[in-house]
Amino acid sequence: MSAFPRALPRRALLATALATPLALPAHAQMRRITDALGREVALKPRPERIVVMFNYEEFTAIAGTGGWSRVVGMNRVVWEGWRPAIFSRYRDLVPALATLPDVGNTDEGTFSAEKVIGLRPDLLMMPAWAWMAAETIRNQIAAAGIPILVFDYNAQTLERHVASTLAIGAAMGEEARAAELADRYRRNIGTILDRAARAAGPVRPKIHLELGQGGMEVVGNSYSPATMWGRIFAMLGVMNVAEGRLAGNWGPIPAEAVLAANPDFIYIGASSWTNRPRAVRTGYGVTAEETRRSLAPYATRPGWAGLTAIRNGELHAIEHGLCRTLFDDTATLYIAKRAWPAAFEDMDPVAALADYHRRYLPVPFSGTWMLPWRA
Repeated sequence: MSAFPRALPRRALLATALATPLALPAHAQMRRITDALGREVALKPRPERIVVMFNYEEFTAIAGTGGWSRVVGMNRVVWEGWRPAIFSRYRDLVPALATLPDVGNTDEGTFSAEKVIGLRPDLLMMPAWAWMAAETIRNQIAAAGIPILVFDYNAQTLERHVASTLAIGAAMGEEARAAELADRYRRNIGTILDRAARAAGPVRPKIHLELGQGGMEVVGNSYSPATMWGRIFAMLGVMNVAEGRLAGNWGPIPAEAVLAANPDFIYIGASSWTNRPRAVRTGYGVTAEETRRSLAPYATRPGWAGLTAIRNGELHAIEHGLCRTLFDDTATLYIAKRAWPAAFEDMDPVAALADYHRRYLPVPFSGTWMLPWRA
């Protein structure tokens, strides 16, 4: 019998769930794994009803398409809404994605304990940013007896990437696959950082990165050294124009600050966003010509023609979805190779991304993900 009768109103459903934690079979022996925050999480030997809230490509790389057969809910907007061209490719391979229930998103205020508890999961996997933004809600979910595993690829650190991967692998019973992915990431990042450190001179390259959703007329977000692209720059030891100019982890910086900094390299975060006609476009099925055509207007921004980066052809489009992932080492390599080409002459970031797809993802590699403004 269901613990949540259909006849109960939604408010009563939540109250009942909070008062009555989900029952586990008496014979089920709980096991403990450590998540990305260092929390010890007790869960079934094999969770069968799982809610996943982000990093779906990482989940797929670790658990395979078969892992989706145990997923009963997801945060739809962060994949289907934000990156529909990518979502559609996975939906074609995992038809259940078309109808999986939505548990909402913290940014839109739609995430709720009621939505999660109503799915009767035996595990909730959520990113650290959602964990921090929804303290009351996740406490309600935990009070209902639902284990919560937190992963964190947004921190963009080797330690959190590895811990997140191993935790998801342990939860899904894919420890060997997770260990292989973690070892690959650890090895690749180590190689890149070692070569960058050896190649770096006394003057650090200056880099400006800006999110290109709104086109050249809109000043997009840049990132502090604490997260995402900003953290990648910090690891590489380059000078991030946004450092010290943001009140939080991300946000736009004044146009005058970019002109005054005169960066050596400019990166525009791009993607396959919908309803963004002026956005810089990258991703599956996007041609190099299309990417360059959408990127070119940035070179005409007021004052940019005189910047070192523009004069030297170092204006680049880079897929925004390449950060905070298990394959962001490919984007890190691209940035490092532009800064110190001789040190990375034998390494190809695009080929590395294609190889990752071949080995770990069900979706074939295609399109344009990172390239300079000029061919």
